Formats: sequence, structure tokens, C-alpha cells
Amino acid sequence: MKIKSHTVQVHDKVLVMSSQNAEFDESFAELVAENHVQLRSFVRMLGVDPEWVDDLAQEAFLVALRERDSFDERQDVGKWLRGIARNLVRTEIRKGARRQRIQHAVLADMLLRSSETDDECPEWSLMRLSHLRDCVEQLPPKSRQIVSGRYADGWKATDLAAHLAMKADAVRQALVRIRQQLKTCIERRMTESI
Repeated sequence: MKIKSHTVQVHDKVLVMSSQNAEFDESFAELVAENHVQLRSFVRMLGVDPEWVDDLAQEAFLVALRERDSFDERQDVGKWLRGIARNLVRTEIRKGARRQRIQHAVLADMLLRSSETDDECPEWSLMRLSHLRDCVEQLPPKSRQIVSGRYADGWKATDLAAHLAMKADAVRQALVRIRQQLKTCIERRMTESI
């Protein structure tokens, strides 16, 4: 149960930080416990580097704690938290010096835009992610290598070019073309799913 122990660890960090706030109450502890796993998944889906997912999820809960008086009880708590997380990721994209927290700013921006439409229907996010995996699997082997090297391994274009015996510009152009192919493939599959 690595996820459960990890959830407890982050949950405890948020509680320690929030307990310093005199207005802290147990309802916030329940909010964290009930929404932590889903919020981490959502943050990861937005293109955040795996090493920074917990930090951004934790920041989202702390913002929620500070802003909880503005929360409308009739609103969906998960949607509210996703909105906070989405704004934090947007802020990260805008901060050039901290971009390493986002695996790829262009892809993250595309995922952010699509997450706004998916917010009304969270299962669409999961469907889109499933379609992305399927579309990546359909790529030619060289394209899959480029995608894997860039997004899974986090290699820069120059390092990837050296590894694949290509020029860095060719890798960058290939990534632009591949991202467009993946976007088209996902959109086609989403349309077919409706």
C-alpha cells in the first residue's frame, strides 16, 4: 500500500502546517483524506513532473485552507480543489525560472485547457488519458522512442538527439509533429466515444 502510506505522509504534512492556523478544524482533515489521491492524479495528469506532484497537491490544500471561507457549500469540493490546482500549475508555467516542475510547458498548457472542459465530467479526463496511451502505442517505434525519451525520461532535445543519432532541431521538429498527431488522435477518439 505505497499510495496509502504516501497519502498518509502528505496528509500529515498538510495537517501539521494547517494546525499552526488557529482556525483549523477537523473538517479540513477529512477534506484532505477524501480528496488527496484524486487531486494528486489530477495534478499529474496536467503534466507536472512526478517529483513535484506532491508539492503542488499540498500547495492546493493549503490554498484551500486559507480560502475555505470563500467555498460555497453547494459547490463540488473536488471541482473546487481541481480549480485551485489548475491555477497553481498555470502559475508554474508563467514562472520561467521554475518550469522544471512542469515536464513540458506546451503539453501542460494543452492539458490544462482540456481539463477545463473535462471538469464537468471527470471521467472524460480518464478517458482522454486512456486515449493518449493508446495513441502513443500506435506511433511508429522511432516516434515512441522520442516521446518516451522526452516525457518519460525527461531528456532535453540535445541529449535525446545524441542518443538517437539525430540533430537537436530534428528532434524538436519531430516532437512538434508527434504532439500534433497525438492531439488529433485523441480528439478523434473522444469524438468516437460520444
